[in-house]
Formats: sequence, C-alpha cells, structure tokens
Amino acid sequence: MTTTIDTTTLLDWVRRFRDAVTEQREWLTELDSAIGDADHGSNMSRGMTAVVEKLDAGAPATVDELLKSVGMTLVSSVGGASGPLYGTLFLRMGMTAGAVTELDAAGLAAALRAGLDGIVARGKAEAGDKTMFDAMAPAVDAFDAAIAGGADLTAAARSAADAAESGRDATVPLVARKGRASYLGERSAGHLDPGAASTALLFDTLAAAIAGSS
Repeated sequence: MTTTIDTTTLLDWVRRFRDAVTEQREWLTELDSAIGDADHGSNMSRGMTAVVEKLDAGAPATVDELLKSVGMTLVSSVGGASGPLYGTLFLRMGMTAGAVTELDAAGLAAALRAGLDGIVARGKAEAGDKTMFDAMAPAVDAFDAAIAGGADLTAAARSAADAAESGRDATVPLVARKGRASYLGERSAGHLDPGAASTALLFDTLAAAIAGSS
C-alpha cells in the first residue's frame, strides 16, 4: 500500500510525462491544428525535454525545489499558453508542498489542488470552457474523493487519471470559450481540446509513476 510519494517518484513522473508528450507530439499538434496554433505537441515536448535536461544536471533534494524547478523551466522554455499554465501548476504545487523530501496522500492532494487553483487564477477558465481545466478539475476532485474514501496513493492516482481521461473526452462537443479556440466559435465543437489531452497524459503518468514505486 503506497502512502507517500518521494522526490525519486516525482522525478520518474516528470520523465514519464516528457516521454508521453514526446511520443504523442504529433497527435497533440494535430488536435491543436484543428482549433489552435498547431504547436501544443511541439511546445510541450520541447518544454518537458528542457525540464528533464535541467533535472538530470542536478535534481533538487526537496519536493518544493524540484517542482519549482520544473515550473520555472516550463515558463521559460514553452511558448503559447501552455508554458505559463503548466509552469504555474508546478510552481504552485511546489509552494504548497514545502521543503520536504516526501508527500503523504493529504500533502499531494493539497499540492494538486493548489496547482489547479493556480491555473484558474492565471487562465480564468471554468468548467465547460473547453480547456485543460475540463480534464484537471475532475482529476483533482477524483483524487480528493478517493483519498477521503480511504484509498492509497496508487488507487487515488489511477482514479484521478481515469477522471482526467473522461474530462478530456467530454471536451469534444463543447464550444470553446477561452483561448485561441474561442475565436472559432461554434466551429470549435467536435474537436478534442489539446490542453485537456496533455492534462490526461499528466495524470496517467503520475498514476504510472506511483504504481511503479510501490
């Protein structure tokens, strides 16, 4: 039963996310070409590659510094909206986690919630706007609900990943109200949101990293 997540597992998560967005780069860009700037896949791959290169050169020993390093690197290396949004997610997670070497379930839940709140503060997105929020909010809610119900970290993270995928898929019929896609109006309906798609990868790789550590 997994009860904590340490910096080694967080590093594994970051690497898995880098691998996932790189493997799915063309798919993410294809999604973005339909309703955005056609650069989400390349931006995320480039940003996460820069993150891993920085951490490989010397990973911080505490959770807060590790997550802040991820966030700062994304902000500085990723163009478009995804860099500041994902950067804010990790920065807020780090600030909330504090100078510890591991997080328990409540600590990770608080960090994820703070990251979500940071994205809302920066992007002003709400449910149904057809953004990464539509995948992330259900994921964080599902994680909280699983922990409250007595689940361990492995089960809670998988529950969050499943909720993120459902949230991602639910963006297809939505009409975008935020970001570049909102310029298309009704024509944005019928397409999967690329930010929600990469968010689902984020939670899927978190679940995989936690499962792999147990």
